[in-house]
Amino acid sequence: MSKADEVREGVSLTNLDQELFADAGVTKRDLVDYFDAVSDRLLPVLRDRPLSVMRVLRGQDAFMQKNLPKYTPEWVPRAKLWAESSQRTVTYGLCNDRRTLLWFGNQRAVELHPALTRVDPIGQTDLIMDLDPPDGADFSVAVAAARLVRQALADAGLAGALKTSGSKGVHVFVPLVPGLSFEDVAAATRAVGARAERIDPRLATTAFIREDRHGKVFLDSTRAGGATVAAVYSPRIRPGTPVSFPVRWADADNVTPADFTVKTAVELLGNADPWAEELPEPQELPADLVAEGHTIPVARVAAMHEGKRRARARRESGESE
Repeated sequence: MSKADEVREGVSLTNLDQELFADAGVTKRDLVDYFDAVSDRLLPVLRDRPLSVMRVLRGQDAFMQKNLPKYTPEWVPRAKLWAESSQRTVTYGLCNDRRTLLWFGNQRAVELHPALTRVDPIGQTDLIMDLDPPDGADFSVAVAAARLVRQALADAGLAGALKTSGSKGVHVFVPLVPGLSFEDVAAATRAVGARAERIDPRLATTAFIREDRHGKVFLDSTRAGGATVAAVYSPRIRPGTPVSFPVRWADADNVTPADFTVKTAVELLGNADPWAEELPEPQELPADLVAEGHTIPVARVAAMHEGKRRARARRESGESE
């Protein structure tokens, strides 16, 4: 066995000295070591959640993988679920233990995107607001928009935890009690977005069509149902390999996404688990929030119809000239 290979927890780890991807600034060994170091904090947020991963193989572009490959070891936990979007059964991995996490690391699965539901009992377990600042904007505008979401939640009697997305934005997580329908959680998410936008419409927008955002922070309220989101502590395929990292609300003005990378996160964490500390207990959804959300059109569907309307208008305008 070469120095670039080793066995850990019964998992053969290979080509560990290869750069993870262009501009990563880390090797495959760094990724595996990082996963190992944070496994006790990462595994609880992945457990029993169908997992999609972003892999990046040497010399190839990154790609999303949902179905476990045929060569997956039998000991990797899995769940077969019907995917409405692709109209097929997908065999998802369940990253429930250190051995499986190391195996995913050896597969160069850099980004871990768990579903917003567990496999048993099925049902959505989190309300997620994904805040995406405009290109070139300072991180502080994403934080300011997150505070709008926090206020909208508080006004509804709810609380959420904050983390960097690992890219340029932030995520606000609201844990929910079991048994809620996907439709009601999706509706409540739309209502939270609309209420946050109303607090300061100059700063934030729920406009799904990019050209309608006019330099504002996008409050993405579409993370519901079968959606996934980058897990807290997950690395991202970005220069420097940043990670999605918990941020205490009181500290949000004093950090940037670049502070948290595969090389810095372990030392910053020490023995702590700030996500477990900051995450509220599961909460009930207020009936009025759900009811309001059901009156708001689904953003993707509304955007599709609006896009078709605008395309038709452009064609008619061109024909009349």
